[in-house]
Amino acid sequence: MLPLIEIIELQQLPEASKVIIDARGGPDSYERYLQGHLIGALFVDLDKDLAAKPDNPAYGGRHPLPEPQQFAALLGRLGITPQTHVVVYDDKAGANSAARFWWMMKAIGHEKVQVLNGGLQAAIDAQWPLTQDVPQPQATTAYPTPAEFAGTVTIDEAGKAAQSSDRMLIDVREEARYLGQTEPLDLIAGHIPGAVNIFYASNLDASGKYLSAEELRNKYEQAFGGKLPADVVVHCGSGVTACHTLLALEQAGLQGAKLYVGSWSEWSRRDLPIATNEV
Repeated sequence: MLPLIEIIELQQLPEASKVIIDARGGPDSYERYLQGHLIGALFVDLDKDLAAKPDNPAYGGRHPLPEPQQFAALLGRLGITPQTHVVVYDDKAGANSAARFWWMMKAIGHEKVQVLNGGLQAAIDAQWPLTQDVPQPQATTAYPTPAEFAGTVTIDEAGKAAQSSDRMLIDVREEARYLGQTEPLDLIAGHIPGAVNIFYASNLDASGKYLSAEELRNKYEQAFGGKLPADVVVHCGSGVTACHTLLALEQAGLQGAKLYVGSWSEWSRRDLPIATNEV
């Protein structure tokens, strides 16, 4: 199953077999959800549901993963089982929490999960009706999860990937943050030495939808320079937006890249080498 679903395909899914998730991020995300969301959509909060509370961002970053058992309990409350077709959206073209939710589902082995291409705006453009009614989920037992999320690397592995000629570390943040010209969220500006900057928004066209699978494949195969997707690690500021690029890679048929969850928010707090002003 491809990771993206178009609005017309979502409209055609049987009601009984799907769960729609609204995964908008930000401090006022629930208020925006209440102002209007897709009919039947259940709200998921990035900070409360898709991340653990960081005791110290130097060890895990600003959005560390919750324990798999906590995520399993969340899925149970949402009525999600291994057979459920899950569709998730946000209002950032999938670049924020929707891709993170998708990645977490894939990382515990769930197959039938997709992100709405173009996010909430695609539904609005298609004149999909919004509602302020808050649905009640059909809760079930906790989702059966593995002991840990698959497809992650440690801070040491990320640093080694950046310095290896056989591997690649992609930093998906804006170029100004990568170059150390500005840093709105973390303590120090710059990037991990050896990391390559491919801004996540370059995965999108002018309408806010992902480029075609062929365009994405050509773009990333050229960037990889012969490296296998399994030898690629992706990171961002805190392990959320990086999932946007991991989704793009899977849409392109380039499976196997890994996520450095702690990302720059962890690396920049550990007194490790920092590079700036490199393109």
